[in-house]
Amino acid sequence: MRALVVYCHPSPASFTAAVRDAVLDRLAKAGAEVRLQDLYAAGFQPILTPAEWLGYQDCPANRAPVAAEVAALEWCDTLIFIYPTWWYGLPAMLKGWLERVMLPDVAFILPTGAKATIRPGLTHVTRLGVFTTCGASWWLTRLVGAPGRRTILRGLRLICAPRCRTVFAAHYLMDSSTLASRARHLARVRRKADRFLKPGAAAPHAPTERAAE
Repeated sequence: MRALVVYCHPSPASFTAAVRDAVLDRLAKAGAEVRLQDLYAAGFQPILTPAEWLGYQDCPANRAPVAAEVAALEWCDTLIFIYPTWWYGLPAMLKGWLERVMLPDVAFILPTGAKATIRPGLTHVTRLGVFTTCGASWWLTRLVGAPGRRTILRGLRLICAPRCRTVFAAHYLMDSSTLASRARHLARVRRKADRFLKPGAAAPHAPTERAAE
């Protein structure tokens, strides 16, 4: 197993960092090879520049500005995102990572004919995970539509392997969390990660919205 962990939080002392450490611990126990991309620590530039936009479809030259990130993405078979949910969605840093790294001929194949659509490019990714925190409640997050979760576990999953296994864990009401609630959530993260990383065939279909909680 080759796991790429994309971690996004500005504070090394955050609860999200504790979630990251719990996931890394389970990956180590599963014997996985791991590459960690800590976007804030690395000073990742999330802005798609005008030059990159103009050369977006110029493959493979479009990879040059994010060559290391693309290499890690092509190397992995397990892709895990760990981040706080802000305004119901992905932090700008992580959204910028997706925009700059999920390139044509890397993450997807551009259409070749009229009325055609893109084709998956991440068919080597057989596991896709999200571990996050949310200030809002479960009900309010779902009422708004959980756009961050949908971006990854619906949108991104569509360009991964057809039988891609998924996992999702969120601590809701994070702003009013307690030591006890955070401890329970870390235990839940470990349990979910263990099931997610268990050897075996990928899931035959995507989990239901509620089942993935």
